[in-house]
Amino acid sequence: MIYTYLGPAGTFTEAALLQVPEARDSERIPAANVNAALELVRTGEADAAMVPIENSVEGGVSTTLDAIATGEPLQIMREALVTISFVLAVRSNIDTIDQIRSVATHGHAWAQCRGWVESNMPNAEFIPASSTAAGALGLLEDETSHDAAICSPLVAEERGLKVLRTSIEDNAGAVTRFVLVARPGPIPAPTGVDKSTVILPLSEDRPGALMDILEQFVVRGVNLSRIESRPTGEGMGKYFFSVDVDGHLAQERVADALSGLHRVCPNLRFLGSYPAAEGLSSSVDAHNSDAAFSKAQDWVSGLTARLATS
Repeated sequence: MIYTYLGPAGTFTEAALLQVPEARDSERIPAANVNAALELVRTGEADAAMVPIENSVEGGVSTTLDAIATGEPLQIMREALVTISFVLAVRSNIDTIDQIRSVATHGHAWAQCRGWVESNMPNAEFIPASSTAAGALGLLEDETSHDAAICSPLVAEERGLKVLRTSIEDNAGAVTRFVLVARPGPIPAPTGVDKSTVILPLSEDRPGALMDILEQFVVRGVNLSRIESRPTGEGMGKYFFSVDVDGHLAQERVADALSGLHRVCPNLRFLGSYPAAEGLSSSVDAHNSDAAFSKAQDWVSGLTARLATS
C-alpha cells in the first residue's frame, strides 16, 4: 500500500495517518496540499490519502469538503482524531517575542492561536502557509520571509527549531478530525459504532428545500453529527450540503434515509460508511431499529401480495 497525506513530514496529518496500523510500515508520500494528495489517489499513484476534514474550533476544512464533493468519486474508509497543540518556533537569531514581525502557519492553526498572538504579538503579520510544517521549515531557509512559525511540537523537535513558547493554542484540548480517502471499493463492514458521509446538492433555491432533506433523516431517527453548506461556485444561491450521520449503510434506517434522499437529491454523492473514531454511538428508538423496519416491510409485503391482478 502507498499512502499520501498533507505534508511535509511531521504535520498533524501524518500523525493521523500513523494511527492506521498498515501505514506505519508502508510508503508514505507527503503532498503539498489537500488537492494534490487526493489527485495522487485519483490517478492511482497512491492507494489512500489522509486529509483534515473538521476542527473542533474552526469547523469544516473547506478545501477538503470541496475537493471530495466534486471530481472523480472518492470514498472515506476511516477517520482519525488528533489532539492539537502548538508551539511558537523562531529563527535562530530571534531571542524575544518583541523581535517577531511576521508569523507563518496554516490558516486553521492561526485561527486556533489568534487570541494568544493578539495578546502577545499584536503587531505580528500573518503569513499563510500550505501547512503548519511548511511554515516551520521555512525558518531553516536562508532568505525566509518570516521570523516565526506556529507549528506542532513534533516538527520543532525533529527539525531542531528554536522554540520560544509552548501550548499557545487558545482552546486547550482542541481536536482535528481526519479522514482516510481511497478510490471507491468495498464498504467497511459495520462495527456498531459507525458514521456515513453524504454530499447533497440543493437542486433549487426555494422555501422548504432544506426541510425536504432534513426530514428524510428525522422521520427515520437518523442523527446528524455534522452538516455544513458550501457554495458550488456556480453562482449565488447555489449550494451543496456535506453531512455526517450516525450509522452505517447496512442499517435499515440509514439505507432507507438514503433512498428518500435520492428522490429529493438524485445527484447526491455517497462518500461511504466507516468506523467512528470517537467510539460513541447514538441511541436509536425501538421504532427505528432494524427489526422494526424489517417487520414493517414484511407487513407491507403481505398487503401487496393480496393486490388483485387484472
